[in-house]
Amino acid sequence: MEQPRIRLGSDNVRLELTRTGEDSWQVTADWSSCLTADFTADLSAAEAADFAARMLSHLRAPSGGRFSVAVTPGRNNPLTLNAEPVGDGFAFFVRLTPNGDDDVCHLQMEIDPIATWELREMFDALHSALVV
Repeated sequence: MEQPRIRLGSDNVRLELTRTGEDSWQVTADWSSCLTADFTADLSAAEAADFAARMLSHLRAPSGGRFSVAVTPGRNNPLTLNAEPVGDGFAFFVRLTPNGDDDVCHLQMEIDPIATWELREMFDALHSALVV
């Protein structure tokens, strides 16, 4: 059975969040093979489902404004998506913090606009896979 996952972006710039175990997720980011991040994050299925639900709440009734959603509310948050409205979709500014550690380098990158309907489908699929 395929693990729950989400992939935002294109072949040149992408972000992936993939469940690898019960409370283990792989966060992978790649910017034209020049800047990469690949690390394990400890997230429960409930935390990942809550993240997807919060994203969906912004995407189902878009206000036309920017928004930000972090995977976890604590300091150990490995991923934050800052959404900027562009046309009929959103561009994302991604902030990654491996292990939620203040002493490591943060990776920030931009993902080109993705249509709102496509984002809703992706986050709905992730949420559905986690809430059984």
